Amino acid sequence: MNEAPGRKTAPWRAPGAILLISCYELGHQPIGLASPLAFLRRAGYAPAALDLAVEPFSPERAAEALFVGISVPMHTALRLGVATAQKIREANPSCHICFYGLYAVLNAGYLVEHVAGSVIGGEYETPLEELIGALEGARPPSSVPGVGTAKQPAAPYLHKIPLLPPRREELPPLHSYAHLLKNGAALPAGTVEASRGCKHLCLHCPIPPVYGGRFYVVPREIVLEDIRTLATQGAKHITFADPDFLNGPAHAMRIARALHEDFPALTFDFTAKVEHLARHEDLLFELGALGCVFIVTALESLSDGVLEQLVKGHTRAEAGRAVRAARAAGISIRPTLVSFTPWTTADDYLDVLDFVEEFGLIDEVDPIQYAIRLLIPPGSNLLGRPALVPHLGEFDPENFIHRWTHPDPRMDRLHGETLAIAEEAAENDEDPALTFGRIRGAAAAILERPDCAGSPPSLAPDRLRPPRLTESWFC
Repeated sequence: MNEAPGRKTAPWRAPGAILLISCYELGHQPIGLASPLAFLRRAGYAPAALDLAVEPFSPERAAEALFVGISVPMHTALRLGVATAQKIREANPSCHICFYGLYAVLNAGYLVEHVAGSVIGGEYETPLEELIGALEGARPPSSVPGVGTAKQPAAPYLHKIPLLPPRREELPPLHSYAHLLKNGAALPAGTVEASRGCKHLCLHCPIPPVYGGRFYVVPREIVLEDIRTLATQGAKHITFADPDFLNGPAHAMRIARALHEDFPALTFDFTAKVEHLARHEDLLFELGALGCVFIVTALESLSDGVLEQLVKGHTRAEAGRAVRAARAAGISIRPTLVSFTPWTTADDYLDVLDFVEEFGLIDEVDPIQYAIRLLIPPGSNLLGRPALVPHLGEFDPENFIHRWTHPDPRMDRLHGETLAIAEEAAENDEDPALTFGRIRGAAAAILERPDCAGSPPSLAPDRLRPPRLTESWFC
């Protein structure tokens, strides 16, 4: 913003007066910074951005800020964000700290009591801009719709807002983030949103408590302009970060067709529910032809009983159908798992390992997925379910989870062992076939099923693995 000669910039409009921080977005350039940066720039502010996933914390920048917004779209980001807020308080006790994003409103009580002046959930850009305007005008934060404070309970802001193309100039370059590994090459990858929220109400997911079954499409011209920006910055691959790209299949297909028409060399990936893949088999062939190289899908479990407890909306039979449909379309499918729930039996766990081998998914299931344990955050729709009550323990406020114990102690031991194996494998960049064999061996031993130990998978160490990102997806 240009100033007349001799005229000082108003404090809130000065460069660095507003600092937006991201702590972790799964190796992606953070949309949680890029989108509000565009809104604040349009409003005449000069916000700075700091992505702690790839940049060091700066006490100097924190000390200069009048306002710090911390993006918390996932549980890991929340934990890191709280630690960051404590550092900010040490460097700058008087600045206003606002947590915004999915996990901000779920954990509003703790945040406003301990580290934050305000929280925003849902569609956060407009409330964030109006909050800063209120603070600049010496008005109370509680006067802004969608802003929760110690005096005003937090409620998600769910009004559809006119979005802007995300602003990425202030963010670290794409080479700092996850790359697509394909045919032995590492290609820069960008991330965009084509929709927000979700139509579905899976009980273990953090989205339904915030969005309540709502989802909003991002206008096609906004998505394509963002893709164009990323391509200019060197992106060779695009990840659609939508909770479910196929919530609106017609919109998704229009976006995919336009992407391929404008950038025929760009590949892409997306996330979609098993039931959508099984229902839209016909679309998968076209998506493959348009450049889709893999799909992340929340398989979670193969037990119809566990799937029912989670209200996943699909069955074991549909899981197999979805895998076969993606394979037929030439698209790699990368299932996610909730391997440990209070209702997962030893046989259920071993069944997943058998399924992975039977369908040749060893290279497509990230080893950490075999160690994912059901996360129950504050506000989870699982709370109060009769089937959970016998297993539920105390709430752990510092880790933002409700503790639970498995009725079979062997399953809790297996969780600890598989987590250690997966973490060690990631540190050493171990061949997933070797890791899979180690996890199967641990499961057979701990669950007292030596007949299920199996033989090490016979996959050549120099094989060409399916396309994947350099950072694993997990929640």
